[in-house]
Parts: sequence; structure tokens; C-alpha cells
Amino acid sequence: MVAEIVEYECTTDGVAEKQDVKINVELTVPDDATAGQQMSISWLGRYVDGSELRAPAAGLTGVKLYAYAALTGIEGLTSATGVSEPMSVAAGQTIPIPEAVSLKTTSSKPGTAKVRPAAINIGPSPTTPVIECEVQNAAALTTSTLIVAQDGQTSTTPTPDDATMSPKPTRTVTATVTAAASDEDDVDEEITAAQEVDTTPVGGAATGGGGEAGPDGRMYVLTGFVITLAAFAGLLLRRRYRAG
Repeated sequence: MVAEIVEYECTTDGVAEKQDVKINVELTVPDDATAGQQMSISWLGRYVDGSELRAPAAGLTGVKLYAYAALTGIEGLTSATGVSEPMSVAAGQTIPIPEAVSLKTTSSKPGTAKVRPAAINIGPSPTTPVIECEVQNAAALTTSTLIVAQDGQTSTTPTPDDATMSPKPTRTVTATVTAAASDEDDVDEEITAAQEVDTTPVGGAATGGGGEAGPDGRMYVLTGFVITLAAFAGLLLRRRYRAG
């Protein structure tokens, strides 16, 4: 907390004469300021006797006091602003200073900043001041130190699991069954007629068979073998019948 006398030169809208005002200002900076979060700097002011700010001849109605602090040292953080409750002041009367004003600001980055009292404005809004007071002894003022900590948020890279990884390639094995035939033409014809059987199991792809012979392919091979034997037997009988 720093308390010292700040010298102001105040200009009133429509009035040529300026007022020299002295205010004893105390600034209290927070000890838990964090980047990305709004912080408050406490501003407390008291007039130096004989150096008060007075209302113009037209008086003031429904105006507010806007107090500012200047900040340097952190990129993008230049000021903090606070506002009092509305007030009305009769012509020539001292404009009251609120007991305390909370100056609000937010820093997007961590770091260390220097803080000192800045301007004071009186008016219905910050953009339409009736009285503007600028600091005259800024270089002589003692600054307060404001430390803004990192927000503490860290980014993590998710580890891929089995569900998100690319599927592994599958191996497909195809078995081809060939039948041996006799050199004799009659035997070839009998074998060809006997083997006109579909050897692809129903649902082979769904069960993982993949090729011509699935998990039950041996049954079809055995059936073909039996038919071949029957063909041979028929051929032998036919030859014996011809010979007889």
C-alpha cells in the first residue's frame, strides 16, 4: 500500500479557469492477481486541506467520479478503472471523494507491473466527462508492484487408445482344391459330372472363411471323393457289362 500526495490540474467543460487540486491517494494492489481473471486495485483518496475540487457555477447533477490507475510492465495491461455512486453537488461546493473505489482490470498475460495513480474524471459517463483532472507530478510518484501469476491451465495431448487407432490389416488365406483325373477320356467325363458341386460354404465371409473352403470345407472335399469313387465303380461295371 502506497499513500502519497497526487497533484492534479482539473479542467471543467465550458469554463476557462482551471483548478489545482491535491489528493492524498492510497493504492492497494491484490496479492492473488492471475492472468485471464479480473482483479481489483483499491483506490482511497482524501483532499489535502485547501486544495479541494469544487463544482462549477451550474452545479452537478447525477454525475460519478471515475478514478484511474496507470500500469506498465505487462504487454496489453495499461490501466485500471473504478467508478463511484452517482452524486449531485451544488454550485461552488466541494465535490466529495468516495471513501474507496475499486479499480477493475484484467491482464491476459502473467508478469510484473508497476502501478501508480492516474487521472480522475467527473461526469455522467466515462466518455462524457464534465471535469477532467490530469496528474501533474507523475514522475515523482512512488509506484506499487503488481505481480500477475500464470493462470495454471496446461494443455494435454490425449493418448490414443485401441478404439481410435487405425485398424490392423487382416490376413486372408485362400485354399484351392484340385482333383486328379485319369488319363482315360471316359474317366475324365465321369469326374467332371461328379464334381459339379458348389464348394463355397454358405456364410463363408461372415464366419471368416474367406476362400472357397470355409471352416466346414473338409465335408465338401469328402463328398467329392465319395462321388469320384462311385463314378469309378460305375465305369468298371459298365466296362464289364460291355465285355460280357
